[in-house]
Amino acid sequence: MNRLDKSEFIFKIVAYVILILFAFACVYPLLYVVFISVSGRDAVLMGKVTFFPKDLQFTAYKEVLQDRKFWSAYCNTIFYAFYGTIVSMIVAITGAYALSKSRLMFRRGFNFMLVFTMWFNAGMIPTYKNFQNLNINNKYGYIIGLGFNAFNIVILRNFFETIPSEIEEAATIDGATEFQLLTKIYMPMSKTSIVTVTMFYALSRWNGWFWAVLLLTNDRDKPLQVYLRNTINALESQDVDEGSVYTPQSKEFALILCSIVPICILYPQMQKYFAAGVNVGGVKE
Repeated sequence: MNRLDKSEFIFKIVAYVILILFAFACVYPLLYVVFISVSGRDAVLMGKVTFFPKDLQFTAYKEVLQDRKFWSAYCNTIFYAFYGTIVSMIVAITGAYALSKSRLMFRRGFNFMLVFTMWFNAGMIPTYKNFQNLNINNKYGYIIGLGFNAFNIVILRNFFETIPSEIEEAATIDGATEFQLLTKIYMPMSKTSIVTVTMFYALSRWNGWFWAVLLLTNDRDKPLQVYLRNTINALESQDVDEGSVYTPQSKEFALILCSIVPICILYPQMQKYFAAGVNVGGVKE
């Protein structure tokens, strides 16, 4: 083995070791949450749970899944994520399409105003007062009120601008309308960016809790993240029940794991679109 081959061999060994350690550091916290959620009370309290669960039990999951408030909050979150994403994508796609057209009157001014909102905004309190004055205190107002995001519109606008104008001209000569240009040409050719922005909106809606706490006055409309926050705060102040087979921490972790199941299923399926979508849509300004 010559010197170059030896150095390459050492580099590969070090690289693999670092990657394995990094992967373990990323995966272990999730595994630890799983281990605690299915471990017995005594094992958790005595700190015996490290790399494997101890005194296996699933009572914490049973109680979580039997809680009607949990399922009500779950349904609310699915409702907000689904319809909120649809509303946001309609705004983003139509707005990006219009702003990508050089024939749009005052295009530079509209684009400047769009980007300006990314640099400066009114602030949390004025925004809240604006929502309050518009009576955005129910689930439908919550969906529409948070339906705009300048960054995502810029991503789609930049992607639309990369589509050759010759394709649009050919379709226009054949009699295509603006709606047909958008739905038959721009959207199919921008599938990567559209899927990426859709996931951005869906994740934002799924994880949203701050504005939900402030805007939704009816407890029946609260999403899952608000339910998680309130329940976990209650569990953290709860003493360990001597007659229980699990600790409050086990129920906390079981609750968290149950809440991320849809994201864990969908996110890997969409991961392949992310890099291409952001790179192509985010380069040009």
